[in-house]
Amino acid sequence: MKSFLLTLLFLALCAPPPCDADEALAQAIARIKPSVVGVGSLQKTRTPPMNFIGTGFAAGDGLSVLTCAHVIQKLLDANPNEVIGILTGQGEAAQFRPAKVVSIDTEHDLALLRLAGAPLPALALGDAGTVREGQAMAFMGFPLGTLLGLHHVTHRATVSSLTPVVMPSENAQRLDTRRLAQLQKSPYTVFQLDATAYPGSSGSPLFDPETGVVYGIVNMVYVKGLKETAISAPSGITYAIPGNYMQAILLKNK
Repeated sequence: MKSFLLTLLFLALCAPPPCDADEALAQAIARIKPSVVGVGSLQKTRTPPMNFIGTGFAAGDGLSVLTCAHVIQKLLDANPNEVIGILTGQGEAAQFRPAKVVSIDTEHDLALLRLAGAPLPALALGDAGTVREGQAMAFMGFPLGTLLGLHHVTHRATVSSLTPVVMPSENAQRLDTRRLAQLQKSPYTVFQLDATAYPGSSGSPLFDPETGVVYGIVNMVYVKGLKETAISAPSGITYAIPGNYMQAILLKNK
């Protein structure tokens, strides 16, 4: 028995201390949570009345919310008369705040919403030009939407590649009008992430896990096979738009 206790004591003394990086990420998550919101619409005659589509986050003066253009387009296509807005808080305490669509940048898949009332804590945007391959990142959003209630989820990520946004198609039949239009423009670089995101993650801030500074916005998940497999068989490859385009849309609408 004495030998066993000595062994336990030895293992306890030799155990590595809590990782500083883990503690830094935990602190960053606590700071960022109040700024990350759901993006959806409200129709009182619908059950449930709130329709969740994606994620967004507060920037600038706290009344500006950045999300993805395709998230807003989905809402407008579903019903142009619905009230677009954000969901703040989480779980049963989630509240809907209406927002005005100020600007949509389809080329960079960005949308800017404007809130009225009290500002949210705004996240700081960093210089995306300093991001390098192999850099550790994290992103926070609502990957499963309101399926399990509105709860923030954080994923670790690694910047696996800085890649042109226009990817070559496997064959000419996949070159639709949108792809052809993009090919005629100068390609811009996006972040390819070694991380698993889901459709509801669109609009999630990509941030430094130590400082909480935002360097990009999650906009696309590479899907293997049919879109229906995005949840059951995720590819583990996600893309994010660099933050300089977010800074541009904020400055343009200041």
